[in-house]
Amino acid sequence: MGNKIISRQRRARKTRYKVRLMDIHRLTVFRSSRHIYAQVMLNNGSEVITAASTNESAITEKNKGNIDAAAKVGRLIAERAIKKGITKVAFDRSGYKFHGRVKALAEAAREAGLSF
Repeated sequence: MGNKIISRQRRARKTRYKVRLMDIHRLTVFRSSRHIYAQVMLNNGSEVITAASTNESAITEKNKGNIDAAAKVGRLIAERAIKKGITKVAFDRSGYKFHGRVKALAEAAREAGLSF
């Protein structure tokens, strides 16, 4: 593996360890070159409570790998989490830098009612 991937995984491990100590649900993000995925799961990662991604038919956009699509995923994951009774989560950005699509997803989730 390249150094870039190893560094991202190291940052992700540090974040997940700190989130596990907080003992609340976590909102995880994974981004690929074409799509972005978000999940709300238990703090130990054993069970996914709700998920949203740009692969779903609810997000109909020509270019699904951009900031607008990420914001739609953020709003969608927040709505689904609130329906399940979850309002406070810890944001696990999986080692990605907090800018661009990851930042757009986080800000949209905050605006829709999630607090982190």
